[in-house]
Amino acid sequence: MNDIRYICPICGEHLARIEKSFVCENNHSFDIARQGYVNLLPVGQKHSLRPGDDKEMLNARRNFLNSGFYEPIANSVTSKIQTLTAKQKAPVIIDVGCGEGYYTRKIADNIVGSHCVGADISKDATRMACSRGKDIEYCVATASHLPFESKSVDVITAMFSLVCEDEFARILRNGGYIVEVTAGTEHLIELKQVIYDEVFPQDKHPAPCGEKFKEISCENFSYKIDVSGDLLKSLLEMTPHIRRINPEHRRRLDSLESLSLTISYWLTVRQAKS
Repeated sequence: MNDIRYICPICGEHLARIEKSFVCENNHSFDIARQGYVNLLPVGQKHSLRPGDDKEMLNARRNFLNSGFYEPIANSVTSKIQTLTAKQKAPVIIDVGCGEGYYTRKIADNIVGSHCVGADISKDATRMACSRGKDIEYCVATASHLPFESKSVDVITAMFSLVCEDEFARILRNGGYIVEVTAGTEHLIELKQVIYDEVFPQDKHPAPCGEKFKEISCENFSYKIDVSGDLLKSLLEMTPHIRRINPEHRRRLDSLESLSLTISYWLTVRQAKS
């Protein structure tokens, strides 16, 4: 298995593991937390005191994702990665914006021999993700300053999360891949119709590739789910809509016993140019 090679987020030198810490040659040291993650997000790279999703949003996301409603998304991603890495014995896969670890766990379980690492800007997220298994490494980091050596990664996954093309191109090996999932035009449209007075039409499509990548495939998938009870509340609470909904619309949603929803997403694969 290939080992992931971390770099110091302060000086950029290689980080070596010494007992329960990662240390660089300039003596910058980063302790491995009791839960198993390492915090590689310096204060200078933070935009707030506690960046990323909070505990409430993460708990809601775990509750909803564990129900299996998004398992078809996870399956399509792992199937795509299996195809892309079929000739590799031990691909290094970084799940950027891993959140509480649902997709990272699915990838590690399905890509035999892979070395998976989850990275998220939220310390609460990485702490929670560690509970999904000690065989996956997790680190606190921002997508714009990833603490991995250049040309050391085979696949980056971005599941409804930010893509920083320059940084992704830096850490990917020549010919490496970004596997990106973004929301489709009709994604959760029925939820929006309940919680907003007016829903404006949008034509959601993945952003075009930058100069450092070429598009390999771009596919749209959709399916229906029926969500009820507490899981409907969890779905709302795991999305940015929770910050925008007014009390009247929240009561309207809470009064529903169930809601039929459209799940629509784009699965895009980009390959790093040599």
